[in-house]
Amino acid sequence: MPARKNEKDAIRFGTVGSPQTAPVSGTSAAIEHIRLLGLDHLEIAWVQSVSATEKTCAEIAAAAERYQVNLSVHAPYFINLNSQTAELMAKSDARLLKAARTGYLAGARDIVFHPGSYHEQPPEQVYARVREKLAELRAILDAEGVAVILRPETMGKQGAFGTLEELLQLSQEIPGVLPCIDWAHLHARRGDGTFNSYEEFSAALQQVRDALGERGIKNLHCHLSGIEYTPKGEKKHLPLDQADIRYRDLLQALIDAGAEGTIAVEAPEPFHVADCLTIQAAYRQILDGGDIKRGLDD
Repeated sequence: MPARKNEKDAIRFGTVGSPQTAPVSGTSAAIEHIRLLGLDHLEIAWVQSVSATEKTCAEIAAAAERYQVNLSVHAPYFINLNSQTAELMAKSDARLLKAARTGYLAGARDIVFHPGSYHEQPPEQVYARVREKLAELRAILDAEGVAVILRPETMGKQGAFGTLEELLQLSQEIPGVLPCIDWAHLHARRGDGTFNSYEEFSAALQQVRDALGERGIKNLHCHLSGIEYTPKGEKKHLPLDQADIRYRDLLQALIDAGAEGTIAVEAPEPFHVADCLTIQAAYRQILDGGDIKRGLDD
């Protein structure tokens, strides 16, 4: 079995969804393959529905323990904490609760989800509703002993709830909630090519530290990929070699901030394994002294 995480690595790397290079299907097999690739994390992509049985969850948890692979879950896309009818809200609640309960049984401790849409309503109004709903769901999980971190994701479309500021405020106000920072989404959301420099990435990490202290900066969960965008924000994810995101600047900023945690790469297939290995290699190169300011990033 390949060596586990490099002792110097404060950040674990892995894929969102099973690596397409895994020889057989199934999450347990994906975990073994993640280890064979020399990666350390798998984000289980239950993005359409959650159907794993208790037996399957036990097998997943055992595989993660055996191969020392850290797990998170990406909950279904159809969650919206600002759903506009009682029926839709009940379905949204059920999806997030099931993802958290099932993920917990499988050994995952971070549950990532898209928090919702503004539906052309004032952001302050939507924030209040999302906060109320998230606190309610958090209380249900706490009462059941489901000890996971709920991680609303920063969103790439301007019509979606999920700015970094909104998620940091939720994380301050609701215990057991921390952001999933999707760096490509933050870059795309502005729609103008900004939020793509060492200085901007460092400023965002300082926002995290100011809002959440060391528990925030030492317990990051991030997504990273290339991304295509329009003036209205995210269009679609791209492989790194087709995108403009300055991921080396980001890695340098993370290292300089003393950040710890996970980066899960969600490049489109068949690129996400190659992009994940590229990002991990760049991280280790910078750690070993390959500072981007000495010419490694154009």
